[in-house]
Amino acid sequence: MGWLTKFFRGSTHNISEGQYHSKPTEETVWNGPSNSAVVTDAQSEFDNEDIARAISLSLLEEEQRKAKAIEKDMHLEEDEQLARAIQESLNVESPPRIRENGNANGGNMYQPMPFMFSSGFRTCAGCHSEIGHGRFLSCMGAVWHPECFRCHACSQPIYDYEFSMSGNHPYHKTCYKERFHPKCDVCKQFIPTNMNGLIEYRAHPFWLQKYCPSHEVDGTPRCCSCERMEPRESRYVLLEDGRKLCLECLDSAVMDTSECQPLYLEIQEFYEGLNMKVEQQVPLLLVERQALNEAMEGEKAGHHHLPETRGLCLSEEQTVSTILRRPRMAGNKVMEMITEPYRLTRRCEVTAILILYGLPRLLTGSILAHEMMHAWLRLKGYRTLSPDVEEGICQVLAHMWIESEIMAGSGSNGASTSSSSSSSASTSSKKGGRSQFERKLGDFFKHQIESDTSMAYGDGFRAGNRAVLQYGLKRTLEHIRLTGTFPF
Repeated sequence: MGWLTKFFRGSTHNISEGQYHSKPTEETVWNGPSNSAVVTDAQSEFDNEDIARAISLSLLEEEQRKAKAIEKDMHLEEDEQLARAIQESLNVESPPRIRENGNANGGNMYQPMPFMFSSGFRTCAGCHSEIGHGRFLSCMGAVWHPECFRCHACSQPIYDYEFSMSGNHPYHKTCYKERFHPKCDVCKQFIPTNMNGLIEYRAHPFWLQKYCPSHEVDGTPRCCSCERMEPRESRYVLLEDGRKLCLECLDSAVMDTSECQPLYLEIQEFYEGLNMKVEQQVPLLLVERQALNEAMEGEKAGHHHLPETRGLCLSEEQTVSTILRRPRMAGNKVMEMITEPYRLTRRCEVTAILILYGLPRLLTGSILAHEMMHAWLRLKGYRTLSPDVEEGICQVLAHMWIESEIMAGSGSNGASTSSSSSSSASTSSKKGGRSQFERKLGDFFKHQIESDTSMAYGDGFRAGNRAVLQYGLKRTLEHIRLTGTFPF
């Protein structure tokens, strides 16, 4: 009777949940034995039949109850699963993010919600059809068929545990890296992350050439003109004095003294246009680095721009080795440099102007304009000036010449009167064949003067340029002659 009592208690529990609505009384009948002392056979037989009937009814009811309980549990499980899914979609939060490259605009990694089973009533954000019964993904504030959640780059489904995003678009991690992870412009490899997991690279302030920090110490050469690092897939030209020149700068490079003479005439005409004509005939020589350094050591006066001097205005008598003929190219090397000694004699305050060979026309011209200003100051009897004033006003003239070249576009106004030359430098100036890179190069040399951080060349230029802009070149030069300082 214990099992029977338990069975009915179970039936009573189901009734409390509203699954069954008749109220049997067997539990109260069979809670204990009868207290009657006399029992007849007929009564016993009747009682036995009642008991058998009750047992049969109870077994039948138990089977029905089990079937209903199983069906109810299945519906409850589906309802609970649907409720959880709806709650997740209503209370969706941003998934955890892992900074991969320090880029605030994208590149974060996301973990999609694991596959779940839908009971319908959901629309896929990819194909916009009902998901129905089956697996689905919950990510980016929406639900998707697994095959509809695709990479924005390769259009293939994203089955990975993690994915990356840029804007509102998902990517495979590999596709995101290929598209957005910066590559080194030197070695063409992905720029590695530092010890903090952030991408760290160097970039040229003007050219914006990106490269791995390691290339600053691994011997990767730079162009001696534009300062860009040498990419692995190309080779810069090696000059005989050890400098390297990129192929773009080589296109307009001035390589010997005779090639530089047309440009020298242009600079003289530029000064004449400013009413600053240089009356004396000052020799111009193109020299190698060693010859320039030796001449600098023999010069008693003058200020020199470290780490490398590219031009000199000499006042002392010396013998200088000048480049007589354009050297021959052999592969990526400049060979067979032909030089000759040149004896400088002092006929005036300036004995010669020396310029480093192998530089592009615009850089050579700006250096020449700078040194010409040194010569003009000495020939006009200006007192010994402080480095910031003398170098500053010389940089102002170099800056003015580059600006005039940039504005002219196809060369200075005096280019048409220049003597003929077969050099690329002269051809570029006379025929207006300046390339887009050469125009960009002019902007770079102008930027170099403006952003110089040295006290004499940088601060001196900015002070001198302010004075010229406010008072004009003529009044500024007069003030320098009288006081040795820039007007304020």
